[in-house]
Amino acid sequence: MASIVGVDLFCGAGGLTRGLIDSGIQVSAGLDIESHCKYAYESNNGSLFHCKDVTSLSGDELTGMYSAGDFRLLAGCAPCQPFSTYSQGRDTKKDKKWPLLYAFSKLIRVTQPELVTMENVPDVTKHTVYHDFVSSLKKQGYNIWANTVYCPDYGIPQTRSRHVLLASKLGPISLVEKTHTPSEYVTVKQALSKYQLAKIKAGTASKADRLHKTAALSDLNMKRMKASKPGGTWKDWPLDLVADCHKKPSGKSYSGVYSRMRWDEPAPTMTTQFFGFGNGRFGHPKENRAISLREGAIFQTFPDWYQFIEDNVPVQIGKVGKMIGNAVPPRLGQIIGDSFINHVRNIESQGKP
Repeated sequence: MASIVGVDLFCGAGGLTRGLIDSGIQVSAGLDIESHCKYAYESNNGSLFHCKDVTSLSGDELTGMYSAGDFRLLAGCAPCQPFSTYSQGRDTKKDKKWPLLYAFSKLIRVTQPELVTMENVPDVTKHTVYHDFVSSLKKQGYNIWANTVYCPDYGIPQTRSRHVLLASKLGPISLVEKTHTPSEYVTVKQALSKYQLAKIKAGTASKADRLHKTAALSDLNMKRMKASKPGGTWKDWPLDLVADCHKKPSGKSYSGVYSRMRWDEPAPTMTTQFFGFGNGRFGHPKENRAISLREGAIFQTFPDWYQFIEDNVPVQIGKVGKMIGNAVPPRLGQIIGDSFINHVRNIESQGKP
């Protein structure tokens, strides 16, 4: 089979790149404006990291990242904040991230890669920029598969839903079939049981694994943690522990914060704030703490050997948590890669170039 070589725009710490490599696709380079992602990206994947704004990347520069004779894959998982439900109530069109899909579309138009993929929040489809992106691909002769993917259907232990688009100039393409039924979804307990993680307290780190580190809890939040039930809400607490904002009519519907995970279900979607008890359902099912950085990485399907910072650099929970939460789960990247591998094999088996 002819080789597929990818370039990963908006690569971050390398979740998508890691998955593509695991599927058998070579990734020559990744680009991101966050320079602190360089170590994680290069040390784990062996691909070159370019600290560069995609809007300033020229077609010639991008072409130079590929070698002749390979099928070229261009991946662009643009930052999702402008399209996310978390952005409701503010004018996202003033967000500097908004034009990034247009920049991605321009790079496709000037370099004409054989294969393209993008991944984002499902709400991206509600925006004109997305439909302009798809329309441009169709006008250039790309075959397109696009749909919402529920991550537990592919063995990812979190209830993450993402919009995935695959495009090919070689012929019709689709995502590989689901690998898990609802009765087979990977639960919190199953995901964590593969690792021998030490019991730790809030605000501490394991001596054996410095990424197994948790955020501290205030005295009040510790009381709230102890009153929380797996799968429950702050409505389970004694009234004196309930925050004033949740006592108001406008706050009573926000039950998806200050909660523990359940052992027997997948974890919630990992966000850039997954390490905070008050930021979602991120309480450990049993221990009185929020989940650790390592546990967040596990739910994101990063291998336990994946390093996010140098050994001599202190672990800053906010910075590392952002890298982990922003990443495409490597397992989802592998599913995308498997789809392209199968696609090229099918094309070649039909005798097409």
